[in-house]
Amino acid sequence: MLAAFSGFRRSAGAARLAAATTVTGLVAAGVLSGAGTAVADGTGGTPQSQGGATATINGLKTYGEAVIHEDGGDQRVAAGLFEMDVDGGGTLQTYCVDLHNPTQRDALYEETPWSGTSLGGNKDAGRIRWILQNSYPQVNDLAALARQAGVGTLTEQDAAAGTQVAIWRYSDHAKVDAVDPQAEKLADYLQRSARGLGEPQASLTLDPPAVSGRPGDVLGPVTVHTNANTVAVSPPPDAATSGVRIIDRTGKVMTSAQDGTQLYFDIPEDATDGTAQLSVQASTTVPVGRAFASDSRSQTQILAGSSESTVSATATATWAAGGAIPAVSARKNCAKGGLDIFAANKGDKPFTFELMGAEHTIPAGASRTVTVPLQEDQAYDFTITGAGGFSHRFTGVLDCKTQGVLTALTAQDHNEPSPASVGGTTAPGTDLAATGGSAITPLITGVAIGFVVIGGAVLVLLRKREQADG
Repeated sequence: MLAAFSGFRRSAGAARLAAATTVTGLVAAGVLSGAGTAVADGTGGTPQSQGGATATINGLKTYGEAVIHEDGGDQRVAAGLFEMDVDGGGTLQTYCVDLHNPTQRDALYEETPWSGTSLGGNKDAGRIRWILQNSYPQVNDLAALARQAGVGTLTEQDAAAGTQVAIWRYSDHAKVDAVDPQAEKLADYLQRSARGLGEPQASLTLDPPAVSGRPGDVLGPVTVHTNANTVAVSPPPDAATSGVRIIDRTGKVMTSAQDGTQLYFDIPEDATDGTAQLSVQASTTVPVGRAFASDSRSQTQILAGSSESTVSATATATWAAGGAIPAVSARKNCAKGGLDIFAANKGDKPFTFELMGAEHTIPAGASRTVTVPLQEDQAYDFTITGAGGFSHRFTGVLDCKTQGVLTALTAQDHNEPSPASVGGTTAPGTDLAATGGSAITPLITGVAIGFVVIGGAVLVLLRKREQADG
């Protein structure tokens, strides 16, 4: 939940400056991602949505204070509950599991598997889920929570701060204490008591998210996974003209489904080569412990509470009369430090595509997973193309660690106050976690320009040397 990390671990920040500048320059040149400014800003392309809830972060709503202890010094920060507005309706409450990264103002978040976040490689992720289920706001009887923890009394602010501090000790393995004594006692109790639990079920996903085949075939199955009682099934927008239907295995046209339902695309035999998309939507409470990640480099969150919220998922079908018929999807894989590209080919000819200078071929009737290695905090922008106008673009940012390339350098929006130093005071109403852009952008830009100038000078010297040698 730490919004602004300027002034904290300055030595670490200075050490990372050259690396951050180099990465920024490479991305701008298209060497790493080809994404350009649009992707770096979180716009353009289609992020790898796994389905579920999509929400916009509003900032901290209930919080106290904590102190982080590290070699570079102590830092007082706000610690507590964030609030998010769900697209389509609903509200989420979350805690931060990404202490050293900033929260970007109005960042868009998507429900994400643990494997696509730092939680995937964290052996203590299950303990964080236990804390969420056994503390505020899931336990909203503060008197009962105080008795359980062996503390005097707890305010909502104390409960939120103590819960966040306990989570940070497992999510970031940070040395952090709550400022309020009651909140600190709660944090200690939760840390001692936490037990490992498994990752919660997604609120709504479709598996696989892409299928392919020939006209006249039934393509699928696409299986619904949800904690909702029922989900609404929407056919492709052009179903009336294309003739594509969404059916079950018996051929019944489907307008609703449940967890475990298998859906199929029924493609007319005379359909021209093309694609179609089905959508499913439901209203449900998102399970506590689900991760939420943003492609705008805004810190990863974990769900602490949910109102009845709108969740959705989509799946795509591709068909062709002959040749390669690809079905392509992607998912972040933090364990391997990259992006997994899943490619299946239902055609009668190989499907060949290129990624980062390497050519990959999927034989007819086969499927492959290609992992594209990425650097931490690296923006990526890949477009996979094929015959018949097939094109699928994947954009995003790999954020698998709680301390990324820009960790100590990211400052808050210029309109926001700075975090109070240890022993200082915090202005009433100050939101220490609400951030916008980075105040180091001009510095990075200046240094990047410096590298360009230096590079140009080197080229001039080399040319002069070549002329002299000639």
